[in-house]
Amino acid sequence: MPIRPYLNGHQFDAETVRVLGVAFEITRAALKIEDRNEAAKEAIAGKLIQMVQNGERHPDRLSERLLELVSPPSRLSAVA
Repeated sequence: MPIRPYLNGHQFDAETVRVLGVAFEITRAALKIEDRNEAAKEAIAGKLIQMVQNGERHPDRLSERLLELVSPPSRLSAVA
């Protein structure tokens, strides 16, 4: 699933689009977002675009940070 439909007029160089696409796929797979869930895909893409605009350019870090944002806190970290 390409990220291009979710760029909404944002202009990025080819390498940044590639990084966004990889991060998008990693995150979508980790969250088990299906192809037909347009709202979730749009939300993921929007947040990744924000992170890229703030300077992050590594697909794994982009995905990890987004997953941290959407994952509930661990029960273990709440107890510690």
